[in-house]
Amino acid sequence: MKLESLLLRGLFVACLTVCGLIVGAMLLQTPPAVRLAGSSAMVPVVGMVVPASGCALPPDGVVCPRQAG
Repeated sequence: MKLESLLLRGLFVACLTVCGLIVGAMLLQTPPAVRLAGSSAMVPVVGMVVPASGCALPPDGVVCPRQAG
């Protein structure tokens, strides 16, 4: 009974250690995409142009108002 208790306690400590390391890595690691997006040397996106219809979307990007005529 004492051996099983010692093994379970050791397994519990090992699991807590692994979970703590994983959570710590997730909280402290910054993905490269975030670092690149936050840099001041960003190149502007060239592909963002007005569609062929000439209708620029409003800021909400949901409705494109129709032109009279």
